[in-house]
Amino acid sequence: MIPWHEIDSVFLDMDGTLLDLHFDNHFWREHVPLRYAEQHRLDLEAARSELVPRFRLKEGTLDWYCVEYWSRELNLDIVQLKREVHHLIAVHEHVTEFLQRTRTAGKRVVMVTNAHEKSLALKMEVTGLVDAFDALVCSHDIGYPKEDLRFWDRLGDVERFDRKTTLFIDDSLPVLRTARDFGIGHILAVRKPDSRSPARDTGEFAAIDSFQDIMPDQE
Repeated sequence: MIPWHEIDSVFLDMDGTLLDLHFDNHFWREHVPLRYAEQHRLDLEAARSELVPRFRLKEGTLDWYCVEYWSRELNLDIVQLKREVHHLIAVHEHVTEFLQRTRTAGKRVVMVTNAHEKSLALKMEVTGLVDAFDALVCSHDIGYPKEDLRFWDRLGDVERFDRKTTLFIDDSLPVLRTARDFGIGHILAVRKPDSRSPARDTGEFAAIDSFQDIMPDQE
């Protein structure tokens, strides 16, 4: 599936790609509404009915990914709430071996995430993956989310790469389409970002069920 001899850089999304999206889905769909309901003396369904439209309004923007924005908007300590359910943070199967073997194969391995730096820090603390990368790039530091072409234009200011020899893997179709429009040469989707939910339709993109599917050959 991957012509590894043509790849110099490997850009990897975090949530849903390397890490199980179950944590984030549970957090935003269950835990935040629960704590919001307690804070505002609402029943759980009333809290969900209030929150879901507010969340949807911000999808695809930096605010959606910003823990500080939601802490202000909801009057909740989002980072602390994430710590309450941090036991759900999990690395997808075969990811650790894939990262090791890809770097051993001489590829530059870079995490490229929309996650806020505080969310990133928590997940790196829990998973211990931080040293598996040559670099970590947060869209908040770039100023645009990955869904915006300007993110990719500015990414080159902090991470030198040749778009034609770069492999990018993500679970978000809007993000993948933007990367394709920018000219990233090799693109893959993730078919099952949440281990506890059904596989997704990845549209026009080839997809992996597991990183074992694309493991670089060992020399």
